[in-house]
Amino acid sequence: MPTACQITGCKSTTPAALAEQQLCVLHYTLSIEGSCAEMRRETAMGNAPHERLKEIMTFLTDNGERLARVATSGMPLTDDLKARILSTFLTLMNLRENLDRASMRSSVGRGGGAYRGGL
Repeated sequence: MPTACQITGCKSTTPAALAEQQLCVLHYTLSIEGSCAEMRRETAMGNAPHERLKEIMTFLTDNGERLARVATSGMPLTDDLKARILSTFLTLMNLRENLDRASMRSSVGRGGGAYRGGL
């Protein structure tokens, strides 16, 4: 049985892949975009502790997988929602690149020399 989006005034239903979040596709993608913007600002200076970087990587992985399930579930999506999903994937990818750059800066700044990739 479909459930309604938890955002007040939204009449869209929550797809099965987003049942835990209780958000429609639009509000889920908006939520991810907002979180990514905050994390990008947080990591821009390269001062985020390693544990926080690992938390952000988990966020990226979990939400990327969940978004892929939504996009490939067979649920009918408007062209606007498809575009929003693609844009959100790009946002997740950009945050990942930002993490890599921050990791590189912090390892060089700590005298680590060469970048070894990953977190």
